Amino acid sequence: MAEIWMEHRHASAAEPAIRRIGPSDLAGALADGWRDFLATPTQLVFLALIYPIVGVLAARAAWGGSLMPLFFPLVSGFALVGPVAALGIYELSRRRERGMPVSALDALDVRYSPALPSILTLGVLLLVIFVVWIAAAREVLLATLGAGPLGSPLEFWHRVTGTEEGWRLILLGNGVGFLFAALVLSITVVSFPMLLDRLVGIDVAVRTSLRAVAANPLTMALWGLIVAVLLAVGCALLFAGLAVVIPVLGHATWHLYRRVVV
Repeated sequence: MAEIWMEHRHASAAEPAIRRIGPSDLAGALADGWRDFLATPTQLVFLALIYPIVGVLAARAAWGGSLMPLFFPLVSGFALVGPVAALGIYELSRRRERGMPVSALDALDVRYSPALPSILTLGVLLLVIFVVWIAAAREVLLATLGAGPLGSPLEFWHRVTGTEEGWRLILLGNGVGFLFAALVLSITVVSFPMLLDRLVGIDVAVRTSLRAVAANPLTMALWGLIVAVLLAVGCALLFAGLAVVIPVLGHATWHLYRRVVV
């Protein structure tokens, strides 16, 4: 299995070139991602349902308990570690692109990747960012609503949406969340697919991702908005929609990588 991986990875001694892309490339990547999803739809059983399950568990843990005020940061924060959850999906697109047999179980072949140490390191970094985000969200909560009792979920909701302090929480919390999301997008938009595809280290992969964002700031900002909107839509029906949204976005990210990195 390791030999198969080595045969199908590109050697890359030099820094890869970056293409300039536009909204049409994002539409093309999403269309290709949708086709990949339709070609191997059973992957949602093994991969994408993890997100709805974890989301529902987080909601149950937060609702009415001490974590209740952090419900939204917890759920939205899962997007920060989403690139790790999509690793197997990238692998399915990689195999399909090369004309290799593809089944849902092939997603597990990521464990044979020579880049696994770099992938795990980058995954740990995202986990640290997630933890820091939750800590930052808690500080925003304390700074706006204070440390006193927040009442029932309904009382908390009315306080957030019906008071000046609550609106400060919404604005400041979303502003801080945007900064975390922008950071994760910048360092991962092409780095994970690149590690699976090329013989590069984590430094080159992350640097290439940053260069891709710097070369296409508006297009990448639009991509981030698309991801956020689709994830919100996926959450709308008790997270069930994520069973489709997550794999489609994963496949589309692979094809976006192909369009950006030469």
